[in-house]
Amino acid sequence: MKIILVEPIGYTSKELSKVKTDFEALSHEFIAYDDKPSSEEELIERAQNADVLLLSNLQVSENVIEACSKLKMISVAFAGVDHIPMDLCRKKNIIVSNAAGYSNHSVAELTIGSAISLLRKIMWSDSKTRQLSNREGFLGTELYGKTFGIIGTGQIGSEVAHLANAFGCKVLAYNRSIKNIPNVEFCNLDYLLQNSDIITLHVPLNNDTKHLIDKEKFRLVKSSAILINTARGPVVDYNALSASLKDAQIAGAAIDVYEKEPPVDKDHPLFEAPNTILLPHIGYATQEAIRLRGKIVIDNIIGWLNSNPQNVMY
Repeated sequence: MKIILVEPIGYTSKELSKVKTDFEALSHEFIAYDDKPSSEEELIERAQNADVLLLSNLQVSENVIEACSKLKMISVAFAGVDHIPMDLCRKKNIIVSNAAGYSNHSVAELTIGSAISLLRKIMWSDSKTRQLSNREGFLGTELYGKTFGIIGTGQIGSEVAHLANAFGCKVLAYNRSIKNIPNVEFCNLDYLLQNSDIITLHVPLNNDTKHLIDKEKFRLVKSSAILINTARGPVVDYNALSASLKDAQIAGAAIDVYEKEPPVDKDHPLFEAPNTILLPHIGYATQEAIRLRGKIVIDNIIGWLNSNPQNVMY
């Protein structure tokens, strides 16, 4: 089998060398590129002879899949697979496995950290100190005792619920199916939006979740509430969010994901919105998560080679 890593995913040169050696010991060829392809044509040139593709969140079009006539498996070093043409992969019987669980702790911790930063206005306070000012009568808000509304209770959402409970929060949750999670009250989406102080999103991007939180939904939210999105950018209508922030329909927002991977467009509507924390997609970016991800994606390939595929996305 020819296994091709078409973009860097955080391996050190030493780790890459070991991966290559291990696959060669199993009579497989392993090729790794140390930069992102600059175009779809370059991606096709790299990938077209692969039996197995290994990549992160690089956008893969149907053209790429059609050009890879030998392709049998894609190991995605990412939790979501909305950048992969899944319908075509299913049609061609191409197995797609994700890196399930690798960033549970990192994203959940960033969610809690973002909530605290917004409630205590940490970035504002840093700016005032650097301006040789004082707190100017400012009083922050505690996380303790607040209602934490979690939209999507997969592995990450469930971890956020655990952490929110540890901070003394009441936890509401909205999910396609009700789960047995201690100290979590499941409810419908409108009830969650109306009653939560912190609203956080942890759902995949699909036809049902695109603009799940839109202009009409923001009208339900308390004016003192904050919203955190570490899931996928298009789950929230950012034009509507920006307008809601400007009109004080919502108190603040922390955003780590956008319509495309950063850098975002210079005229993005959230740049003009007040009380926002805008991050360049760092939810998964911890040393621990990247190490775990590297192990999972290789285990996915080995499992598939041994006729025991895992983390398969259907």
